[in-house]
Amino acid sequence: MISVEGLKVEFNATPLFEDVSYVINKKDRIALVGKNGAGKSTMLKILAGLQQPTAGTVSMPKDCTIGYLPQVMKLADSRTVMQEAELAFDHIREMQADIDRMGREMAERTDYESEDYRNLIDRFTRENDRFLMMGGTNYQAEIERTLQGLGFLRSDFDRPTSEFSGGWRMRIELAKLLLQRPDVLLLDEPTNHLDIESIQWLEQFLATRANAVVLVSHDRAFLNNVTTRTIEISCGHIYDYKVKYDDFVRLRRERREQQLRAYENQQKLIEDTEAFIERFRYKATKAVQVQSRIKQLEKLERIEVDEEDNSSLRLKFTCSSRSGNYPVICEDVAKAYGNHVVFHDVNLTINRGDKVAFVGKNGEGKSTLVKCIMGQIADYTGRLTLGHNVQIGYFAQNQAQLLDESLTVFDTIDRVAVGDIRLKIRDILGAFMFGGEASDKKVKVLSGGERTRLAMIKLLLEPVNFLILDEPTNHLDMRSKDVLKEAIRNFEGTVILVSHDRDFLDGLVSKVYEFGGGLVKEHLGGIYDFLRSKNAGTEASEGDERLDRYFVADNRKQASVAAPADAADEKKALRRLSYEEQKEQNKRLKRLERRMADCEAEIAQTESAIAILEQKMATPEGAADMSLYEQHTRLKQQLDKVMEEWEEAGLALEEEKGKA
Repeated sequence: MISVEGLKVEFNATPLFEDVSYVINKKDRIALVGKNGAGKSTMLKILAGLQQPTAGTVSMPKDCTIGYLPQVMKLADSRTVMQEAELAFDHIREMQADIDRMGREMAERTDYESEDYRNLIDRFTRENDRFLMMGGTNYQAEIERTLQGLGFLRSDFDRPTSEFSGGWRMRIELAKLLLQRPDVLLLDEPTNHLDIESIQWLEQFLATRANAVVLVSHDRAFLNNVTTRTIEISCGHIYDYKVKYDDFVRLRRERREQQLRAYENQQKLIEDTEAFIERFRYKATKAVQVQSRIKQLEKLERIEVDEEDNSSLRLKFTCSSRSGNYPVICEDVAKAYGNHVVFHDVNLTINRGDKVAFVGKNGEGKSTLVKCIMGQIADYTGRLTLGHNVQIGYFAQNQAQLLDESLTVFDTIDRVAVGDIRLKIRDILGAFMFGGEASDKKVKVLSGGERTRLAMIKLLLEPVNFLILDEPTNHLDMRSKDVLKEAIRNFEGTVILVSHDRDFLDGLVSKVYEFGGGLVKEHLGGIYDFLRSKNAGTEASEGDERLDRYFVADNRKQASVAAPADAADEKKALRRLSYEEQKEQNKRLKRLERRMADCEAEIAQTESAIAILEQKMATPEGAADMSLYEQHTRLKQQLDKVMEEWEEAGLALEEEKGKA
């Protein structure tokens, strides 16, 4: 369908890639991968016809249609959501107007026997059949299904697009592309602004209903569930694999090992040949052999080994002093903007050392609750308690965009570094792949991933014991995400992760809080346990098939689609029973944890009061005041009593945890 031949792109006489040739076939599902700066987005722009290559050609049939979604685009705000989506069917309306015009012409004419009239009938019949085949009579329903699949409510359809954030407007553009059903879809990071449910819907759409697809994405689970072919841009060349991403990673590792062995063998041959030439260069009897070896070296095709990024990206979040046992406790917390209730009756307890995920559709209150915890929003109702000595480090969704673009990378960190750390700025920047001249780059020329890494450095310079990370993986490449994940896993403090990246959350969080419909529901276990429990209420065939596909695609579970119906029912019943038991036990744990937290708060207050009294008693006037001694005795007795209650609650909590 699209043929790329001898493609070459240069920037300032430096080739980005050259002599690139490949073909995009009908129904191809291609993942375009490579490190940041390899030329993935440039390749998409060339395929879309928005950028011309230095050399080479891109050939396609005249009637081939292309749909392109860039990472960032300027959007119009003059229409409603529905009106904007309907633009995808402008060609349908034009076709309908043309058919109506031909219908009126046939009704008005009377030259029924003429050849021109017969041609008009043929053209009308052909266009009407084409109109029906393209779904011209039911495109409104298709628009509604697509908008709802991408997370819009029916009540959103008549709202102006200006009322939506940039992420939601990007969804509208994505909906328009999907509705147009182009022959080739070019998508650059399409999941950056989608929640988990919308990503799953998009996976299903692309895998079953789209034509050819070329994807650039750093969402490993998304790539594995959609693509069946992987094209890697590396060393200015491409490598084409007819497999999904995980299989590509394995095959690439094997290919590089083979290249290394071949490279080492060739280097040995070159060394031996050069040694022979040098040894016998001036010996007349060996002149023919020497010349033969020289020609052999000149003709030798040198083996290149794929570049491997060995720069050290070492993330280490420094945990400051120990926080209290319960960094966050919410009791009946609610937040509303006017008549719009974001959430209500939120009851949750986060233990020290917990790593939890906040998930749910955009706009359901994840970031709002985070801002409540941060103290940025104070007009909520209910009780929200931060534990003793909690020190929060916060990474917001727009953190990378808040950087001063006029500063260099070095100056950005130099302004926030204090003490001895100022002497190590160059080392820290080097660890984050900003070594050498990269540290003198202006922030305004950095890519999205580079800005995110720079914002992470700023966060690392402040020791904390409680991390709140709101979409930290947007614009990070696969390797950077893996390193960040490992750093969070090794962090000794508490972590709240707001993320839609299933692969990133998998194996990292032990509890999931689902935001939706004004409620916050707690799910014990990891992200795939959450997906399983969320689908437990659906019909067996639909729910199990969908979940099995996700588990198989992500190498988490190997489910048997052909299992007998009664076995599936039994499996689901056991799953629900286990989940209900976990919920009941979790309620008991919460009560004990709240009791301990109340005791800890009372202990802290009593100890403060005793310390104040003891300061007064240390003065000459206080030493003579007998009432101070009486108060001191009462407070000590009160402290002993609360300490006993705290110990009893702690023992009961340990016993309850032992039953888990």
